[in-house]
Amino acid sequence: MRWFFLILAIASITVALALGPRGEKFSSPPFMLFPDMDNQFKVKAQKPSEFFENGQGARVPVEGTVPMGYAAPGENGLASSRLDFSRGADYFNTGLFGDFYGKGFPEELKMDEAFLARGKERYQITCTPCHGTSGNGAGIVSKYWAIPPTANLLDPRVKAMPEGQIFWTITHGKGLMGPYNGVLSVSDRWAITAYLRGLQAASGN
Repeated sequence: MRWFFLILAIASITVALALGPRGEKFSSPPFMLFPDMDNQFKVKAQKPSEFFENGQGARVPVEGTVPMGYAAPGENGLASSRLDFSRGADYFNTGLFGDFYGKGFPEELKMDEAFLARGKERYQITCTPCHGTSGNGAGIVSKYWAIPPTANLLDPRVKAMPEGQIFWTITHGKGLMGPYNGVLSVSDRWAITAYLRGLQAASGN
């Protein structure tokens, strides 16, 4: 019985010491066992910085810097490049005709062997880990994460989707799949869509 009261006293003191200071203000920074990157050495937006001579944290872009999604300046200003990450509201940029998914590929695309090769390359880099090389959803991720299962792109349901819907899904994501509009250019998203149509045709289902 004596040991019971001794253990109870020690446990009570421990709990009191652990919970007692919670919510109190300290004159010095508290000890952080797990800082979780709460305090980082970084320049915050619109904040001064003593690191730079003029004391400003915000920096002017290096002379000649070209925004992502544009080519080098020409006679008519900045020309659009192949790294175009969506700016328009037309079918090429959205996969939509108004509120409806479009069927077929935009006229701006040149459907040749090089375009399909680009689609295969981007698919293998971006999509294979989850959807697998053949598109059957048995990528490497399926070995470690099975709930919910990765979509089988060879399924008749996916085959029946119009091309615009596939492009839109790649752009905005669906379920656990995040959006790829900041990773893949508009042209590359259409190239993946075209390559996927080839995989579906080759599956024979």
